Amino acid sequence: MDDADPLLTALADPARWRLVRLLAERPRPVGVLAQLAEARQPQTTKHLQTLERAGVVTSQRSGQRRVYALRPGPLRDLAATLGRLADTADRAGGSRETYDRYGRGLASERLAAKGPGWADERSFRFHRSLAGDPDAVWRHLTETALLSHWWAPDDLRVSDLAFEARPGGRILLEYRDAEDSGDAGHSGDPEDSEPVAGRGDGVVDVARPGERLAYRLSPRLPDGGAAFTAHVDLTLRPTGAGTDLDVHYLIADSTVESADFIAGLEIGFGQCLDKLATAVGTAHGTAPDAPPTSTRTEGKQVQP
Repeated sequence: MDDADPLLTALADPARWRLVRLLAERPRPVGVLAQLAEARQPQTTKHLQTLERAGVVTSQRSGQRRVYALRPGPLRDLAATLGRLADTADRAGGSRETYDRYGRGLASERLAAKGPGWADERSFRFHRSLAGDPDAVWRHLTETALLSHWWAPDDLRVSDLAFEARPGGRILLEYRDAEDSGDAGHSGDPEDSEPVAGRGDGVVDVARPGERLAYRLSPRLPDGGAAFTAHVDLTLRPTGAGTDLDVHYLIADSTVESADFIAGLEIGFGQCLDKLATAVGTAHGTAPDAPPTSTRTEGKQVQP
């Protein structure tokens, strides 16, 4: 897009854009353009010179007049570049589609969040067929070096993690933006780094290696309070091709402020599990065959 920058700068001025529109109709001399644009001729000349330097117009002298004409090629190139950008943003299954989906959920959940406990007993179920055996999957679920590679949605990364895979073991989780290095920037100023995108803490309830893992995890609000408590229960079953993983995600202790978290829960946790499937498959030299599935079930309904 760098090649288009001078052209975009030239077209950004409303007066110059007006001249481009006039020249799109036909070539015109400076004096006529100034009259049609209702501007002074010296000012119009400067605008036309800027457009000529940007390559969007050309000129030639005809007797006592200088006549300007539009060069359509640069505009077509710009239109093609903008079209490619739009196609990238609008591609099926892309991040913009996820952004829009989250936006729709956000509006709905904010309307529903009328008081404490508004989302209690809401549950989500997820299923993934993984390439590794239960022992390999268990390591990815509990060892921090492996957990950190998948336990974050696509646009985030794990920046700090503790996971003690035993009953009563503590869980600490911190997220940053996936593109934020978290190193306080090149200047060394902490303000140059993006703030932490999210934190959570909890405790492990059940840890049966290769079979079942259950824990409670509470995402933290900016003031440090718990947004809600997630009761997460993961069951592993060996199959001929690897492991079937079933996850039950149950919400409790929901606050009004938890709406923003809950709106993205199904999307975000689903992305995490997709990354888990890729990580396990890569570790075993294969890719998961079965498509991911998830279902959402509503528990207690919010009363108007």
